[in-house]
Amino acid sequence: MSDISHAPEKLSAPEFAPLDPDTGFSLSPEFVAEVVDAIGAEDRATARALVYPLPAPDQAELFDQITPDERHFLTEILSDAFDSETLAEMSPEAAEDVLEALGAEKSAEMLAEMETDDAVHILEDLAPEAQQEILDVLPADVRDEVVESLTYPLESAGRLMRNTLVAVPESWSVGDTIDYLRAAEELPEHFYVLYAVDGQFHPTGRILLGQMLAQKREVKLQSIMNGSTYSVHTHTDQEEVAHLFRKYALVEAPVVNDAGRLVGTITVDDVVDVIQEEEDEDYLRAGGVSTQDFGARILDAVKARFGWLFLNVWTAALAALVISQFEDSIEKIVALAVVMPIVSAMGGNTGTQAVTVAVRAIATKHLTSANRWSYVRKEALIGFINGSALGLIMAIGAYLWFREVPFAGVLFMAAVITMSIAGLFGALIPIMLDRRGIDPAISSSIFLTTVTDCMGFFSFLGLATLILL
Repeated sequence: MSDISHAPEKLSAPEFAPLDPDTGFSLSPEFVAEVVDAIGAEDRATARALVYPLPAPDQAELFDQITPDERHFLTEILSDAFDSETLAEMSPEAAEDVLEALGAEKSAEMLAEMETDDAVHILEDLAPEAQQEILDVLPADVRDEVVESLTYPLESAGRLMRNTLVAVPESWSVGDTIDYLRAAEELPEHFYVLYAVDGQFHPTGRILLGQMLAQKREVKLQSIMNGSTYSVHTHTDQEEVAHLFRKYALVEAPVVNDAGRLVGTITVDDVVDVIQEEEDEDYLRAGGVSTQDFGARILDAVKARFGWLFLNVWTAALAALVISQFEDSIEKIVALAVVMPIVSAMGGNTGTQAVTVAVRAIATKHLTSANRWSYVRKEALIGFINGSALGLIMAIGAYLWFREVPFAGVLFMAAVITMSIAGLFGALIPIMLDRRGIDPAISSSIFLTTVTDCMGFFSFLGLATLILL
């Protein structure tokens, strides 16, 4: 990492309207283009004057939309006024570029100002060398907390939690608690829940801050606390944490270690980020992309996508092998080659619909061992009904085109078979992968493509060979 040796003077903000008038919350394309033009012209004063007055979330949005080189330039001219909140709001790709431009010393200074969970979220995506370079210059107390959090598994509650929380003895009264809070030198910047703990620091109850303040001083915490703490273990997957928050409408939840001791807390703002991340992840993986690489370097994006495309080569080759078994049939009836892609495409679309519903249902815990087989039967039936209806339409079209009743009949039967199988496997594949501990969002589509292509070609060409030749 390179350190920045100087910082420009602060400039007063010019008059401009950076927000999109249609939404009121996103940066307008015109404003982003204006900043990019200033960067391209290396007009440091204009670029700084445009960006400096923006609130941290808007600055983060801007950094997410520009290229790595533009991030480096903008970081350099904002280095003296760069807010740690801006860094916390950025995507991992943008944050990595910013840290590289800031240098280890300045990066460590900003990370030390953050909550532990935010600092860990940024550091965990860095290369080991860059990560260690920053850890070496972090203040010792912050470094110990961050390193401990980094020992927990990726996407676990331990990575998500913050270490600062409010815990009080379960025997206290409301008055004792209020006096303690008023006298405390350090409190979390934002907290919504107080945790009642026993002598071993095990959480025994939770009290909403507003609920406590509505009570008289002499009221005991035990009489108003909720005994359901909704604790999660440090190794609990973040998707499970998000499900817990959704199910019980939580604003905060305690995190415990193997001994059941309270070690941290997770707040709803972090869970909202997790829900968004998981949805983005599922969407990207369904398209064969492992990460959001809109602003990534070209080589990094190529590496991220190549593996998926390489695997698709082999599945396409398998489908081609099926077609090759019917070369004589295609040679004798050229119309087969014309219509064949339609059957395969309809099967692929049917399967994709079933996979999309299944993957989302698994993620939200709606699809369970209790209802999975009824869901599989339902999707197979949907595929059969849609296949029958669309097969009839395609058969009529084929007859009007080729004037061959047997050919139209083959197309109808192939559509019914292919779309029924696509619906069946579109539901079945995600369930089977999930049962084996494989993320269905990553792998479902590749298996589905293989099944629908091979079965679509085989059913159509096989029926044509049996009936027309």
